[in-house]
Amino acid sequence: MAPDMASAARAEAVGPQTTSRPLRAWQQAALDRYEEDSPKDFLVTATPGAGKTTFALTLAARRLSRREVARVIVVCPTDHLRLQWAEAADRMGIVLDPNLTNAVGPVRAGTQGYVTTYAQVAGKPMLHAARATAVKTLVILDEVHHAGDGLSWGEAVEEAYGRAARRLCLTGTPFRTKPDERIPFVRYEEDSFEGDDGEGGIGLVSRADYTYGYKEALADNVVRPVVFAAYTGTSRWRNSAGEVVAASLSEAGTRSVEMQAWRTALDPKGQWVPHVIAAMDDRITHLRENGMPDAAGLVLASDQDDARAYAKIVRRVTGKAAEVILSDDPKASKKIERFATGSARIAVCVRMISEGVDVPRAAVLAWMTSYRTPLFFAQAVGRVVRSRAPHESATVFLPAVRPLLTLAASMEEQRNHVMPPPKTVQGDELDLEPLPPKEKDPNTVKQWEALEADARFAHVLHGGTAHTGEGRPPVVQPEDEDFLGIPGLLTAEQTAELLAKRDDELRLRIAQRAHSEDDDAGLFPVEDHPDEDDTGRSWRDAAELRREINRLVSRVAARTAQPHAVVHTQLRQSVPGPPSASASVDVLRARRERLRTML
Repeated sequence: MAPDMASAARAEAVGPQTTSRPLRAWQQAALDRYEEDSPKDFLVTATPGAGKTTFALTLAARRLSRREVARVIVVCPTDHLRLQWAEAADRMGIVLDPNLTNAVGPVRAGTQGYVTTYAQVAGKPMLHAARATAVKTLVILDEVHHAGDGLSWGEAVEEAYGRAARRLCLTGTPFRTKPDERIPFVRYEEDSFEGDDGEGGIGLVSRADYTYGYKEALADNVVRPVVFAAYTGTSRWRNSAGEVVAASLSEAGTRSVEMQAWRTALDPKGQWVPHVIAAMDDRITHLRENGMPDAAGLVLASDQDDARAYAKIVRRVTGKAAEVILSDDPKASKKIERFATGSARIAVCVRMISEGVDVPRAAVLAWMTSYRTPLFFAQAVGRVVRSRAPHESATVFLPAVRPLLTLAASMEEQRNHVMPPPKTVQGDELDLEPLPPKEKDPNTVKQWEALEADARFAHVLHGGTAHTGEGRPPVVQPEDEDFLGIPGLLTAEQTAELLAKRDDELRLRIAQRAHSEDDDAGLFPVEDHPDEDDTGRSWRDAAELRREINRLVSRVAARTAQPHAVVHTQLRQSVPGPPSASASVDVLRARRERLRTML
């Protein structure tokens, strides 16, 4: 896309203009803070959807109009965001070139700067340094945590912009980096911390110059309220030793078993994925019928193969084609724009919409990926919380596994950017991809194999509280009444009740669709397996008992205000034996009776 020369002429004639819309309170407060000190470096942490772009461009327009700087350079993560930044700048009378490559030396005439990516900066840091020092320049580092994606990237950013006149760093959420990858231009202080393993120590904590969190944005109606709909289920797989293992997503004993159960649930051949997609589609329909006629959903996949398979499931379950958005697709930006402005119900993507991409009508997210870092979680959820009207809400469907439930429960908490001291343990790879890779040893006869997984609604998580849709209504604190009582918005308990009521109906609908399709679809395996539980009854015959136990556990948890995991632990103490996913029918029946006595 060539620079808009008419816009360039207008900018040169009248200079950059501030936005015609009034600034949000936090944007004005952050600008006031900047004006007080006029610092060389300024870091803003603002929740996704809060309006970081408008804030940054308003600040840039003021610096340009006062001739404090003569050029603006924006560095962002992706090519699509380059276009987004350039278009937003043009609306404010700032002409930024989104297509300036490393093959072109000087900044093009008729522009006031350009938009580039971190990858381009890493390719030729000295070129970008020359551009940033030729005149007084304001460098805007969007999603600055990407400068910590690798030691070379951080070094390149520092080399390119270390001598720039001013630098504005932006991020959508606090983030964590490896100890030897300190992010340039970020101020750190020594502080105590508690690591993921429960051990504490002294580390380095980043200090933002201005912070605007999710709670503040929610109170200001800047973002939508979000509820998390967790779905459990029993996964069944065959390990490399040929043994068949079964475990519940919400009852897995060890981390290893939990990860295997999670991996099996995400397998496109099982029933967990189509069931949750059906629930997601049902939620989109509800939103469209209740004040949000263009509501849409995003399915977040781990890789391209899964994304394509999930898209087929969307078509099979909903009867509507999904938009598939892949990072290596040259048409990805056009597909995002088409989905953002169109009427399609669901888009399936791989990281492509994890941060920065603006799709305001997206209000539902299905978490069908193994990623679990706090940063990625907050950025992805941020795609569905951008507010347009007071009555809109967001719903995130996710597996009922501990890592994701922990992130969901802590979303409203302010998290510092803690950089712990060096440790002699494995790095952060598992944070991004916690599920074990597929076994491809050619010398191994038997390989890991996902057999099947079912899905059941577990609860809606809101404000750290699980709402099951059963039992007594929750006690609403006075300070929560305004939030939960937004006109036209279901409370968390009402949302849970709706999802719980529809759960069995959705399961029946999916089963009917599956049996009506050709057998070669391969989505719903129905063959019998030789592996039976120790009473001789099939795994499928015991499944109903397990579902009933999970429903009873939910009711006991709601009545006693205890977490599901605690109730499961008490149940196993009262009726000893293996976890319910692999227990015999006799043990399951005994546990069911024990739960009934607890109600």
